[in-house]
Amino acid sequence: MTETLENKRKRLIFRSWHRGTREMDLILGSFADRYLPEFAEAELDQYDAILNENDPNLYNWITGREPVPEGARSAMMERLLEHRYKV
Repeated sequence: MTETLENKRKRLIFRSWHRGTREMDLILGSFADRYLPEFAEAELDQYDAILNENDPNLYNWITGREPVPEGARSAMMERLLEHRYKV
């Protein structure tokens, strides 16, 4: 069964706010609330891939403690990194 875009958005927003660490909930949740309603399906897929990363890695990349590895770099990751200054 295929997921509708609206259900996919809801699922991704929920996953963004329920990461397991409060810091990541705030960063990813606020990003999802702000941007996911306007994302096209391809952008939702890119964001979904980011959510598959583990929290310690994401936190280190977003806070600049570690550089984003080449395999994790994407236009969506850049948007997320820009968002960190707005939180």
